[in-house]
Amino acid sequence: MTRRSTPSAARRRAPATTQRCAAVAATMAVGVLAAAGCGIRGTSVPVDAGPAPSRASCEAPRSGAADRSEAVPIRVYLVCNTQLVPVDRALRMPEGRFSSDRLGLARALLDELRAEPSGPEQDAGFDSDVPASLEVSPAREGDPAATLRLNRLPDELPSYALGQLVCTYAETPLAAAEAAVLLGGPADDEPRRYRCTESLRAHPDVAQTPEMARTPDA
Repeated sequence: MTRRSTPSAARRRAPATTQRCAAVAATMAVGVLAAAGCGIRGTSVPVDAGPAPSRASCEAPRSGAADRSEAVPIRVYLVCNTQLVPVDRALRMPEGRFSSDRLGLARALLDELRAEPSGPEQDAGFDSDVPASLEVSPAREGDPAATLRLNRLPDELPSYALGQLVCTYAETPLAAAEAAVLLGGPADDEPRRYRCTESLRAHPDVAQTPEMARTPDA
């Protein structure tokens, strides 16, 4: 015979249920107070913990094979994890012109920087900030012999782009004394001297500071 629950029985069970609910509420309240005591504020808005750590390896892939009679091994500087990192490339340029044709070398290296990094380079986290519209011209009358002129003022370039250009040129015959690179703009402004320092490679945003730009006579 089935035993029915009587109203009195239901009333007897109610206090137990109420007690359990009260206990859970009390536990939650203690947790909130404890968190508040630790300086943690409760919030219903998702908290932005910042970007996930980068998985870029920044390990430059080996340059592809090229005809040795028409290719010269070079290093160009690309951006990876907010730093300037050298990448080996094979420049298709006769070795004799590498040291004698300054303007040809400057333009060939600029082409490397303006181009989109290769698939393997992108997979390793490399990118380039050099504008596709950037051009380089020879020195003007009255400029120091090692000067190169850009179609934009160097200090108006994005800091990463300027750093890439300076460090790439600094490791070639384009550099002047003390591995400095002399760059000027399209107007009659005085060319400035830029150096590829360890600080610049680690923090390219300092490329436009006075320490990195000095007149040729400084």
